[in-house]
Amino acid sequence: QVQLVESGGGLVQPGGSLRLSCAASGNIFNIYTMAWIRQAPGKQREVVATITRSGSTNYPDSVKGRFTISRDDAKNTVYLQMNNLKPEDTAVYVCNAAITTPRLGDYWGQGTQVTVSS
Repeated sequence: QVQLVESGGGLVQPGGSLRLSCAASGNIFNIYTMAWIRQAPGKQREVVATITRSGSTNYPDSVKGRFTISRDDAKNTVYLQMNNLKPEDTAVYVCNAAITTPRLGDYWGQGTQVTVSS
C-alpha cells in the first residue's frame, strides 16, 4: 500500500507565504510525475503545479511566478512553495503522484486546507 500525506496548510494573510509538503510512504519502487491540485467550493478543480521525474515543471497562469513545485526523491516528498498568496488561492490542496509498486498506480493524498484571509 502507498500513502500520501500532506502537511503545511493553514491560515495566512494576503501577500504571505506557505510551504506545503507531501510525503509518500509504502512499497514504492519509483515515483514519476507528481502534482498539486486544488479544489475550492464552487470552483473547478485546478492543477496548480506538476513536476516530472526529470524535474520539468509546469504551472497555470493563475499561479505562475508565485508558486514553485520541487521534489526530494530521497525522501519521496514533493513540496509546493506558495508566495504572494491571494484570497482566491483559498482551497483544499491535494497532492497526486504516479507510483510504481512495481505496478503503476495513481495515488492521492487527503488534502490540506489553505485559507488566505485578513
